[in-house]
Amino acid sequence: CQIVGCDRQLGSTVKEDNCGVCNGDGSTCRLVRGQYKSQLSANKLDDTVVAIPYGSRQVRLVLKGPDHLYLETKTLQGVKSENSLSSTGSFLMDNSSIDFQKFPDKEILRISGPLTADFTIKIRYAGAADSSVQFIFYQPIIHRWRETDFFPCSASCGGGYQLTSAECFDLRSNRVVADQYCHYYPENIKPKPKLQECNLDPCPASDGYKQIMPYDLYHPLPRWESTPWTACSSSCGGGIQSRSISCVEEDIQGHISPVEEWKCMYTPKMPVVQPCNIFDCPKWLAQEWSPCTVTCGQGLRYRVVLCIDHRGMHTGGCSTKTKPHIKEECIVPTPCYKPKEKLPVEAKLPWYKQAQELEEGAVVSEEPSFIPEAWSTCSVTCGVGSQVRLVKCQVLLSFSQSVADLPIDECEGPKPVSQRACYSGPCGGEATEYTPEETELLYGSLQEFDELYDWEYEGFTECSESCGGGVQEAVVTCLNKQTRETADETLCVTSRRPPQLLKTCSLDPCPPR
Repeated sequence: CQIVGCDRQLGSTVKEDNCGVCNGDGSTCRLVRGQYKSQLSANKLDDTVVAIPYGSRQVRLVLKGPDHLYLETKTLQGVKSENSLSSTGSFLMDNSSIDFQKFPDKEILRISGPLTADFTIKIRYAGAADSSVQFIFYQPIIHRWRETDFFPCSASCGGGYQLTSAECFDLRSNRVVADQYCHYYPENIKPKPKLQECNLDPCPASDGYKQIMPYDLYHPLPRWESTPWTACSSSCGGGIQSRSISCVEEDIQGHISPVEEWKCMYTPKMPVVQPCNIFDCPKWLAQEWSPCTVTCGQGLRYRVVLCIDHRGMHTGGCSTKTKPHIKEECIVPTPCYKPKEKLPVEAKLPWYKQAQELEEGAVVSEEPSFIPEAWSTCSVTCGVGSQVRLVKCQVLLSFSQSVADLPIDECEGPKPVSQRACYSGPCGGEATEYTPEETELLYGSLQEFDELYDWEYEGFTECSESCGGGVQEAVVTCLNKQTRETADETLCVTSRRPPQLLKTCSLDPCPPR
């Protein structure tokens, strides 16, 4: 017997390379190897391991673990088929011979090739443990650069230049495709453009022969120029921005002018569209519910709902329409045996309001709420002044038991006032007169005291003289109208102080000295 090479010649030792090319150098295909690890998910029953394209050879996959492999194919005509690989054996699938071995803890798949369709290897989850798949195959390089002919000369006479370019060619469909397909293969090196002079004959109107100098020394090559990117179409969640690309040429004097695009085809054209702001939009994040507010029967429970950006930082920008609710009813199954107590009677204003403010300042809960700080001292030492305080929107983070400041718009309900009037008593013991503005400020903010306190006369002072005529001044005191007890005068500032009453006394003449 005599040996026969792949060239079908007796005595020849020529063999096919890994790409299936007789006496080839292996440059028409590439080795692909990798590993897949399953990631169990309650929402997924299967997953794609690897896609192996038409024409690939020497395919080998090994699965280790409880899961199972299965195949999906798609021919060049678009016909699809599937094989569940349920048992060990050899079989044909789209005219490709497949050898499959199934063991209790692993599965082995071999396809010598070349594949007559695009194969997709998938994994079907079957157990709680993770599986791994190792794969290796030779993938044909079906997209290759092809050098074009020289473009037309840049001038019809007097000397010009012309360039070649390269285009990406699909060997399977025999057509030109986008350059990105050829860039996918690292082995593919795009040919550099060739530049040559052309149409060197002088123009008829010229006085003589026009000498052509080396183009790249005295005349820069045409180049692509771009406008700035437009603003992104979306502030988050993925948008698009665009720009204009044009081919320009610069003359010896530095003047730039647009030219035909083919003159710049020796370099790739820059993209005109790109994605932008591809990070996720802010979204609501609800924390865990608090315990029920009661130990038996029906109560309420609360939770913190924060607006979180793509970095995990608290921010604004979430839609209030999609905000999860922050409180809900809860029922403790333990029955309540104690009789239902009567609700406490609310105190009259202003004490009810003051109690609310004290509670706000002292309690930070897991629900975002306005937390006012203590009032500042009165801005004046006598008369009517003002007090200010800082009001924050705060929340108690249950997981860290720390207080966090939030944007003001995160808190619901009316915001407590941050400024109010204050009264520090009369200045220098004299009767105080207020301007209309001060009266409105003072009486408008303290009108709640009217129900409890008012001025009343309580007798007169002693006579200023024991004889010869003196005066007595009416004594005015601030009284609690409910208890009839004397109160501090500052509590009656919302009522008009009665006019000063004087009467004469000790009118008898003094005895002579």
